[in-house]
This record gives sequence, C-alpha cells and structure tokens, in this order.
Amino acid sequence: MSVEPEAPEPRWAVPPEGGWTADDLDTLPNLPPHTELIDGSLVFVSPQTLFHSRAVSFFEWQLQSLAPPELEVVREFTIDIDRYNRPEPDVIVIDGEIIGDPDQTRFPAESVRLAVEVVSPESRSRDRETKPVKYARATIPHYWRVENHDGRAVVYVFEREPATGAYTSTGIFHDRMKVSVPFPVDLDLTAITPRRRAVDLG
Repeated sequence: MSVEPEAPEPRWAVPPEGGWTADDLDTLPNLPPHTELIDGSLVFVSPQTLFHSRAVSFFEWQLQSLAPPELEVVREFTIDIDRYNRPEPDVIVIDGEIIGDPDQTRFPAESVRLAVEVVSPESRSRDRETKPVKYARATIPHYWRVENHDGRAVVYVFEREPATGAYTSTGIFHDRMKVSVPFPVDLDLTAITPRRRAVDLG
C-alpha cells in the first residue's frame, strides 16, 4: 500500500530586522498579486468580492472619462509613501507627467491627487483608519472610501486640511455623488449594483 507524500510546508519569507522596505516588493519572489507594504509588513489581499470588482471598475472608467487631460487614472498600482509603506490604492488619479516608463512599478505619493479605496471585510480597519492617516501625511489632497451598505455603494469623501495635515469629511453620498474637486464629478452610484440586485432593492 503506497503512502501519499506529505505536502511541502509553505515557505514564508522571513522579514529582515526592521521589516521589509518599499524596494523589497519588486524583488521578493513569489509574492501574490496586489501585495502591499504597511509599516514594514507584507499585506496579502483576500479573494475579491463582486461588489469590490464592480466598484473599482466603475470608478476607474468614470474617472478616466471625467479627468482633465493633464491627469491620469490608474487602478491597483502601488505608491511610495516612505521606506516602509507602499500601499496599493484601488484607484488613483495622478499627475500625468509622472508616467514615463512602461516598466515602472510604483508612483511617488506626492504625484497622487486622489486615492480611492473600496472596502472589503478584511480591509475595513486599514481603509478606515490606517491608510487615511498615511495618505494624509503623504499630502495626498483627496481620499474617497467606498463601502457596501446592504448591496448599495456609499462613498465617504475626505479632503486634506492644510492647517492640521489631516483629512476632514466633506460629504457622504448614497445614490448620487456630486463633487467639484479634484475636478467636477457627477456619478450615479446605483450603477455599481448589479442590475438584478438593483431591481430587487428598488
């Protein structure tokens, strides 16, 4: 009777003293897609929900159609905040002049005009607490947090207050989102919900 070989133990990368650095994300082998670096620790994403996928696509395409020509919209791309923090917002709006090399793997945080995070169950504390603090310190002027409330998208909008260096809430939007900064935006948030679900909720 043959014995099935035991599955090999997973080999996890052992962090160096002081933690990983932003440069390590480009050189560590076998990292899962969309790995982030937060405070020197690697953060792996959980399986994506349908709401998350639809919301990220919605904001990517809508912002691309509305952004002025000097700005670029990029989804799921890391930004350098400091040596030990290289998060990956779901969507960012950046200064177009920063894009020059098709092989680049990150953008400097100072080039980001807007960061959008779509909240997942496992990312809730990071998107509500950790990341806003880091984005504000990196002088990113605008931050939007998108949450799923019973199948409907709700967007929490924040603007960096120069005197304090922290974000202040400038609006909570349910079915329709209309803002004037960082550029005029008027969005039908109900379009994020799958059509069948929208009928059920109506």
